Amino acid sequence: MESQLRFSDGSVAALMQESEASESECETSFRLDILFHNCNAATMSGARVPYGTIANAAVAVEKGRIAWIGPERGCPVGTARTVTDLRGAWITPGLIDCHTHLVFAGNRAREWELRRKGASYEDIARAGGGILSTVEATRAATEDTLVEASLPRARALAGHGVTTAEIKSGYGLTLEDERKMLHAALRVGERAGVRVSRSFLGAHALPKEYASDRGAFVELICRDWIPAIARERLADSVDAFCDSIAFTREETERVFAAAKANGLQVRLHAEQLSDQGGAALAAKFRALSADHLEHLGDSGIAAMKTSGTIAVLLPLPFYFLREEKKPPVAKLRDAGVPIAIATDCNPGTSPAASPLLAMNMACTLLGLSPEEALRGFTQNAAAALGLGAETGTLEAGKFADLAIWNISDPSELAYWMGIDLLRGRYLEGRSVHEAAQ
Repeated sequence: MESQLRFSDGSVAALMQESEASESECETSFRLDILFHNCNAATMSGARVPYGTIANAAVAVEKGRIAWIGPERGCPVGTARTVTDLRGAWITPGLIDCHTHLVFAGNRAREWELRRKGASYEDIARAGGGILSTVEATRAATEDTLVEASLPRARALAGHGVTTAEIKSGYGLTLEDERKMLHAALRVGERAGVRVSRSFLGAHALPKEYASDRGAFVELICRDWIPAIARERLADSVDAFCDSIAFTREETERVFAAAKANGLQVRLHAEQLSDQGGAALAAKFRALSADHLEHLGDSGIAAMKTSGTIAVLLPLPFYFLREEKKPPVAKLRDAGVPIAIATDCNPGTSPAASPLLAMNMACTLLGLSPEEALRGFTQNAAAALGLGAETGTLEAGKFADLAIWNISDPSELAYWMGIDLLRGRYLEGRSVHEAAQ
């Protein structure tokens, strides 16, 4: 059963149970899967009006993509299988969490307690804790165990409007365990109704078995692991942790060269604890993103501007680690470097799966505006994953990745904390709201 719709002066003029349009009429009208109306849209496209707002909007969806979006009074004649009156709700692009370590086993609550008693992140890492303690737990877990452990975190993201999430490996540090994590990431996304972009993070930490021969470990990553990951299509990009407690700029450059040689994009954990020149290196390889950036300097900003590398800021670990050195938001803004925001969901420094809380902290702690924060979880986050042509804004031709909110203004998404604002969630035009329950 279909409904025929004719919009005039912003209202639905006719709803008929059967469409009697002739074939010739159908050739000049929309044949839709869904039509949302009586809503407001924060398209996040363009900069002429805040949030790219369309008041009193309609959104038409066909074959998983946005067929038309605009003021309701201008919606063309068409037929739709489903017509949904949103009663004044807001539609935004589905949120995109472009930096997570969501798949892991165990937790690090005990280490967090030690930090509260005065131990530093670096002290714990050098003593064999930190990432390596999660490596031990993850290696011991089966793929099925990882899926079940990670699914609640993915569903939490989905329950806050996420339709796309990046998930990294990096807690296996053997090829088989890294494979296990990447397989689990895809399965978790399928069950939670979330599109997953996978990043291979073999250069995350030095495993115990290579503690005395880091060169051999980097060689193993470059010579064997990256080609295997690329050949098996287990990841969309290669990440690395370039910092004082992780990998040097020279080691990271070798990893990036291997990634590019095997047709994979790159991204980088850069300038979190110190300025190692990682952002400039990322820019040299035209990385999709450089992430953290608390210690980012002027030369790194200039390089990122030239390369188009997205700055991904992570306010939740900034808060959790009680950092004082803020990323240079004003300088990034002035340079025109796009800023994305992400949760960095992980067991050690960001045990959180709330993009709305991350938006709030991006505003209150780092100085972004609510509009910049939402753009950081939509348009710029899509660019940070190389998906800007397909999602991240509400535009005709893009995926119908939609979040529907019980709010009166988009700024509320960065304002409320701990409040359930989400009414519905659609991935490529398919309702996936129940997958988050």
